[in-house]
Amino acid sequence: MTFDDILESTRDEQERIQRELRVIDSTIRHTTAEVERLAQHNTQLNNHILLMQRKIDKIPARKVMEAYQKVQDTQGQLFVRQGRIEQLKSKQEQLKEYSGHLRKIIEAYDKEKEELAEDGEDEGDNVMMNIINAQENERLSLSIQMHDGPAQSLTNLVLQAEICERLFDKNPDQARQELTHLKEVVNNTFQKVREYIFDLRPMMLDDLGLAPTLRQYIRDLENKYDLSSELIVTGNEQRYSQYIEVTLFRVIQGLLKNVAEHAGATKATIRLTTLDDKVKVVVEDDGVGFDLEAGKTLAKKRRRMGIVAMEEQIHMLGGDIKIESEVGEGTNVSFWLPLEHQ
Repeated sequence: MTFDDILESTRDEQERIQRELRVIDSTIRHTTAEVERLAQHNTQLNNHILLMQRKIDKIPARKVMEAYQKVQDTQGQLFVRQGRIEQLKSKQEQLKEYSGHLRKIIEAYDKEKEELAEDGEDEGDNVMMNIINAQENERLSLSIQMHDGPAQSLTNLVLQAEICERLFDKNPDQARQELTHLKEVVNNTFQKVREYIFDLRPMMLDDLGLAPTLRQYIRDLENKYDLSSELIVTGNEQRYSQYIEVTLFRVIQGLLKNVAEHAGATKATIRLTTLDDKVKVVVEDDGVGFDLEAGKTLAKKRRRMGIVAMEEQIHMLGGDIKIESEVGEGTNVSFWLPLEHQ
């Protein structure tokens, strides 16, 4: 895949997002009009009930019940459509943010291409391509997780809330059961959102530094996967430059995620060692291992540049990385970054 291919693919994605945003905007306008119509109809129905209450003795009970049922149905439809508008607006904001990221990437590509053309250099193509490709894969993965996770859960919350509302008068016991389930769904959704925020940018990293953030990440990883992990810190546990801490965390995070999801490992060990002039990291596991060259080739073919992007990022910062793995023998990844750049 060439530099121009990635640029064209990114432009196509940007156009697709813009089309989707236009559809969402149209749907929001249409649904808002329906909400206004239902709100007016609900007002009319309530006024009708007020009139009926003045003559309640002369009106058959069946007519009264029908009137109240119409109000309840209208309010239910109103609630669902209002929830739909909130969902659409939330998705609209997510897509706008994603579109902003794509726009910045396109601008960066265009600028990089101009600079390469001016300098007559081609060697930066692969590095830039792989890093940006890795970033986009990460963003795409996150957007899919958000859509399939919290976004879907929020949609279910709206529907369950409507069910509870309808059950309160008819079947209070079942309504209480639904509310209990609703609470569980809310808690699960909140936990997933916390996980995604942590994956995006753990605030602990800025506040407390690398080692405490890694300990928290490992605890969360152990709760989510059947994987025992150990962090061993030697040397002075200190704060590094921000870009050093971010790079170390992202690489370790990526390695541990691969271990948890693909290695079939039961144990992982992370060694973080601070020396006078550099910081060293070793991540090893007892998993199934893999053929390194075959893995890199497959990653490039599938446009998943995890290992390759890690190597290039570390090399760009003046460090080095070594990956040792054999099928059935687990994996050992060791890398270091210089501290003199701080």
